[in-house]
Amino acid sequence: MDQLHLLWEYQKADVEADKMEASIKRSPTRQKLVKYRDYLLEQQASMKRIESEVANMADRLEALKDAIRMTDEQLRSLQAKLDNDPPANSEALRQFLSDARRFQNNLNAYEQEVRRIRKDASDRERQQHDVKVRAAKAKAEFDKLKVVYDEEYKEKAKELEALRAVVAEKAQPIEPDFMERYKTIKRHSVPPLAQLYGDQCGGCNMALPSAVSRKVKAGELVECETCGRLLILP
Repeated sequence: MDQLHLLWEYQKADVEADKMEASIKRSPTRQKLVKYRDYLLEQQASMKRIESEVANMADRLEALKDAIRMTDEQLRSLQAKLDNDPPANSEALRQFLSDARRFQNNLNAYEQEVRRIRKDASDRERQQHDVKVRAAKAKAEFDKLKVVYDEEYKEKAKELEALRAVVAEKAQPIEPDFMERYKTIKRHSVPPLAQLYGDQCGGCNMALPSAVSRKVKAGELVECETCGRLLILP
């Protein structure tokens, strides 16, 4: 048997093994597991985001505490100055009142922001609790389904292993150059070999010049001009 026909026999075994591997990946149980996994990853991302927001809120609260303390000190200092050295004229009084209003406005703004952050922090705590509950339920379902899938996969894996053993056996007599060409074509066309029916490629069903058919019949290595598959006579 020539190399092309050996490669054709190899391809039949390779296709069967690929189908089995694809069926394992398309298993309904596996698809559900993937959905649960993705959902759990989403919940983890949500938890990290909330934790980051809470940490930023805590940092901002510390900064606001410092700002409030400083503003209180400024107000007390202003009051002490008023008690010890009252404004000598209307201009000095206006400046005093302007400073007092500015400090008080700043203090009000800081305290308002503190209340808002504390409310937001409380909301984040509820969100964290909800995320943990949802994640725990999803993890429990994932774990139960994983047990089922592991048993299912164990059986399918045995079948796949047997098919891959046949593929390896079929590969033994094939020369490295032919195998490399097969693998190269497989990257863009599956399966890599196609039978030639008259002047038509059995892979993409496109008509080919009669010269192509003559070359294939003469035993030359020819790839389909359309799909790139290696052509072989039936």
